[in-house]
This record gives sequence, structure tokens and C-alpha cells, in this order.
Amino acid sequence: MTDIGAQFRALHVPGKPFILANAWDIGSARMLAALGAQALATSSAAHAFTLGKPDGGTLTRDVALAHAQDIVAATPLPVQGDFENGFGDDPETCAETVRFAAEVGLAGICIEDIALPSDNAYDFDLSVERIKAATAAARALPDDFVLTARADGILRGVYDNDEAIRRLQSYEAAGADCLYAPMPKTIDDLAKLTQAVSTPVNALIAGPYTQSDVASFAKLNVARLSLGSTLARITHRAIYDAAKEMFEDGGFTLLGKGISSDKVDALLSKE
Repeated sequence: MTDIGAQFRALHVPGKPFILANAWDIGSARMLAALGAQALATSSAAHAFTLGKPDGGTLTRDVALAHAQDIVAATPLPVQGDFENGFGDDPETCAETVRFAAEVGLAGICIEDIALPSDNAYDFDLSVERIKAATAAARALPDDFVLTARADGILRGVYDNDEAIRRLQSYEAAGADCLYAPMPKTIDDLAKLTQAVSTPVNALIAGPYTQSDVASFAKLNVARLSLGSTLARITHRAIYDAAKEMFEDGGFTLLGKGISSDKVDALLSKE
């Protein structure tokens, strides 16, 4: 039987980044797999949008686990769970979340250092203890499991790049398998992050980072490129623009730009 965690870990090669494609339902997962994705991930924001909720601590662990299990079952690809702050403040809850995630077939999860639903970062020492507990739980599993530690303070505007580096270095020392600080202010800041650690680094493709290509990230020694909710937001852009045209202007030209049902059907049925 394939060790899906080991398969996922093997993709993480600094300087040879792969695209971790974030799906939000079974259909998007199957389409991404058929179009060439090597691994999938859930997205807390994209999943929340499907339930009519905003992102940021609005989903329970049980709901996130059930959703992740659907994505796991949709394709044979490794899947990472975007599990926000581990669904609890204390280290043992983070460890418990790792164990539950493995039970539903996930190849790994990411845990961030923001005390959701607030924008406040956990105290530095507590943040490190949370990652220590999560990685210990991961190492105790019968199969491989990739634990990604996130320093989300730059994204939330609560600490700077230097503090993100300090945290990522400590998460690395705590045993994290992949490190992730979403949205450094500049490409140079991202380069400083990758230079400061030896563990594989994930970069989020959003905002100004959509203007770079895979080769550019390879030069920065990035190992993984995740999409977060950016792909889901494209679908929301299509809905928004088409609805504005229909309801405000009485036009339907944007509805003529959709993909054919034959093509979608072929992708959904591809093994």
C-alpha cells in the first residue's frame, strides 16, 4: 500500500518547486488532478466560501475533517489539510488534530500561529510548543506525515519579516517538515526567508506573487507553491462579473465564455 505521506514529502525539493493545488470540492479536485496537479490541498477560505461563511476560524474541526476526507477520496493524489490554527490554542489540541487528520487519509496539514478568530499571533514560546506537539504527534504515526508550520504574522500585519524568520527557525528546530510565511512584503523578503532555513519553504501565489513564474521561485530555493484561495476567487470573480452584467446592464456576453460541458465531463471522469 502506498505511503501517501512519503509520496507527498518526496515532492518537497528546495529549488524545484511543485504546485500544491488548493481545491474546494470534489469537482475542482478531480479537474485539477486531470489537468496535471501532483498534489492537492484544502483551503480554509475556499471551503468557507462554499458554506456561505467568511474565512478565519469560522469552521469547526469536524466540518474541516469531513471536507478533507471528501477531497482525499476524490483522487489518488496526496492531500494536505489547511487546518488554520489546529482548531485550538493548546499544544495537545494541535497534536490531536494531526492524529485525526491522518485518520481521514491526509498526507499532511499546516498549522498557523494566529489565535483565530482574532488577528493576534500566539506568544512566541507557545507558538513553538504548539509545533513541537504537532510534529511529535506526526512522528508517532505509523505512516509518514508532512507537518507544515506557518508564520502568519506578516499576512495579518502583526509582525515583520524578521519575526517571521525567528519563528520559522524555531519551528524548524521543533521538527516541522515545511515552513510557510504567507505574503512577505517583497520578493527580497521571501529570499531572506528561504536563506534563513534549510527546511523546504512554501510560497503563496497571490497578490504580486502571481506576476512571478515557477522558474523565478526556483531561483529563490522555494520548494512548494500553494494557491490558497486564489483559484477559488477566480470563480467568484466570474460569478461577480457575469452577475453585474446581467442584473445591472441586462447583458449575457460573459455567459458565453464558459468551458464546454463535454470538456468538463471528460476531466471529471478521467482516471
